[in-house]
Amino acid sequence: MRAPIGSFENASPAVDRQDLLTAPVAEAVRTGWGGIAPDQVLHVDTDPEIADTAAFVAHHGADLLDHSANCVVLSGKRGADVTLAACLVLSHSRVDVNGVARKHLGLRKARFASMDTAVGETGMEYGGITPIGLPAAWPLLIDSAVVDEEWVLIGSGSRRGKLIVTGKALGALPGAVVLDGLGVRAPDASQAPS
Repeated sequence: MRAPIGSFENASPAVDRQDLLTAPVAEAVRTGWGGIAPDQVLHVDTDPEIADTAAFVAHHGADLLDHSANCVVLSGKRGADVTLAACLVLSHSRVDVNGVARKHLGLRKARFASMDTAVGETGMEYGGITPIGLPAAWPLLIDSAVVDEEWVLIGSGSRRGKLIVTGKALGALPGAVVLDGLGVRAPDASQAPS
């Protein structure tokens, strides 16, 4: 099957490629969510050496920058309580961490979670973290531009492979809150973090 975006010739329903998914992602794909059936999530097998956004779009085409999204994990404190949350923005953007995200989460200060925290808490590989299969208690903040996309390329939970889903399906994920202005276009979009 050909993927609906990008130059990927070998797309498959992700439910058929569970061997390439991390446990939390495989479980979420198997069960579906918000009326999204498991076969509506596609998997494309990709080289883990080019999983980061800049290398990935250089290899697979710059147009993917407008149709892919990055998921980052934030950590913030309010008093003694630590909050972990995920943010999803288009790849040509950066997360407005201490503006929109911090204010929505009601935190005094927010920052990117350490790699050890992000990997340990999600059960996913760094550079492949995806909004599908995140811990149920986490807030998931999604920029409205992501939800407006017909198809979006996101991580698969590992550095090998990507998932393709509709923007609408991402907005229906458990705990998702769609926010305007969460993603701020990066000055040099080709250098957006992965």
